[in-house]
Amino acid sequence: MYDAGKVIAGVIIFLLVVLSPFWYNTVSRTAGYVPELELATDAKECVEATPYMKTSHVELLNSWKEEVVRIGKRAYSAQNGKTYAISLTDTCLHCHFNKAEFCDRCHNYTGVKPVCWDCHIVPKAVMSEKMDDGRTVSGS
Repeated sequence: MYDAGKVIAGVIIFLLVVLSPFWYNTVSRTAGYVPELELATDAKECVEATPYMKTSHVELLNSWKEEVVRIGKRAYSAQNGKTYAISLTDTCLHCHFNKAEFCDRCHNYTGVKPVCWDCHIVPKAVMSEKMDDGRTVSGS
């Protein structure tokens, strides 16, 4: 081959370009990054088990939406036997009160744009700080 030097140089450049994201993540130490999610201090448990909520909360919220809008069902019976109000604002945001630090942080990390807020308005209490006794105070 007369162009062996060009072929080898091309392969090296190709490998540098293809592998550069992996090297960048290793050098910048972001390869194993997982966002820390902020919960309310009084939160003991979610409506379902944490592993389920991490992977399937979208399906749960979609089924809640269908049940409320189409059937008029307003209560959810969890696997643990407890009953919860089907409400994004009153149930979910009661514990996950800081939308920016909980919902947005994880959704931005995964590159997901949820459609919840196309219809729902973030309550002012959710955008404010939560006090130790559970009351909210407006942020400045």
